[in-house]
Amino acid sequence: MNEAKATQESAPAIIFVDDEATAVKYFQRAIGSLAPVLTGSSVEEGKALLDAHGDKVGVLVSDQRMPGEFGNELLRYASERYPHVVRILTTAYSEIDQTVAAVNLGHIHRYIKKPWDITALRMELKQALELADLRKERDQLLREKLGVLQKQTLATRIGLVRTLAAALIGPERFQPVETYLAAAVLADVQGSEPDWLVLDYSDLVAAESARNGSFGHLIAENLAALRNRHVGSTVGNAVAAVADTLEAAGLKVRREGDGIVLEERTAFAEFLGEPASKAVSVQHAVWLASLLWLDGLDFALEPVRKGEAIALLPAQHKTEFPVDRLATWIEQF
Repeated sequence: MNEAKATQESAPAIIFVDDEATAVKYFQRAIGSLAPVLTGSSVEEGKALLDAHGDKVGVLVSDQRMPGEFGNELLRYASERYPHVVRILTTAYSEIDQTVAAVNLGHIHRYIKKPWDITALRMELKQALELADLRKERDQLLREKLGVLQKQTLATRIGLVRTLAAALIGPERFQPVETYLAAAVLADVQGSEPDWLVLDYSDLVAAESARNGSFGHLIAENLAALRNRHVGSTVGNAVAAVADTLEAAGLKVRREGDGIVLEERTAFAEFLGEPASKAVSVQHAVWLASLLWLDGLDFALEPVRKGEAIALLPAQHKTEFPVDRLATWIEQF
C-alpha cells in the first residue's frame, strides 16, 4: 500500500453537499486525494449522510444556496448532533448576514467563497482535517478522563452508603450495606456521566454534596418513622412491615411466599446510578431506611433476580464481614 493511499484510508471522511453536479466533480477531483469524500445534493441528503456516517466524518463542507433549505441549516444540524465535525460553508453569493450569523452561532469553522482557488481550497481542507484529528484525540482523552471521574463518583457514593449506615445504626453494622449493594448490582447500575459542557469539577462536588445531604436526611427521617411505627416488632412480621412500608412510599410490591417482589428494578439503583442533578426520591430513601431498621431486629433480606423483577427473600443475618468487603463491592460496579 503506497503512502498516499494509507493516508487517505486513515483520514476522517469529508462530506460535501452541493446541488451543482459540476461543483461536486470539481471538489472530488481536488480533494479526493486528501480523504474519502461523501457527497450529497441537498440539505436532507447531507443530514442523512451525517446520520449514517457521523462517527467517521471529520469535515462537512456545504454550499449555501440549494433547493429547499439553505446550507447553514445543515451546518446548524451538524453542530448540534455532531459537534466534533469541522464545518465549512461555501457559496458564490455575498450573503454576508447569513454567514456572520452562522459564525456567531458556532455553526461554521470557516467560510470559503466560490469560485475556489484550488491551492487555497486544498490548504483549507488539510487544516480542517488536522483539526478534526485533534478533536478526535481530545475527545478520546476526555472520554478516558470522564470514565475515571465517573468511577470515582460511583465509588464515593458506595462509600457514603457505608458512612450513613455507620452513622445511623453503628459502625460495626454492615449487613444493610451488603443487601443494598447486592440489589443495586442486580438492578444493573450504570454510573451516570456528568454533563461536562455545563459542569466543572467543583460544580459536581457541590451538586454531589447537596444531593448526598438530602438523601441522608431522608433516610434518617424514615428510619425514625419506622422505629416509632413498629415499636415491639419481631422477626415474624418484619417482611410484612417492609412490604407495607415500601408500598406506602409508592413502590409496586407484591408478597410471594416468605418474601416480597418489586417489579421496578430502577428503585434499587437510583442513588448510585442517577446524575447529581437529580434528587434521590423518598421511595429510594425508604428502601435503605427499611434495611437499616431490619438490622435492628437482626434480620436480613437477600435480593435475587426474578425475571425482570427483584425478589427480596429472608436471609441469614451476618455480623462479620472481611475488612476489604466494601472494596470488593466497588470493584463489582
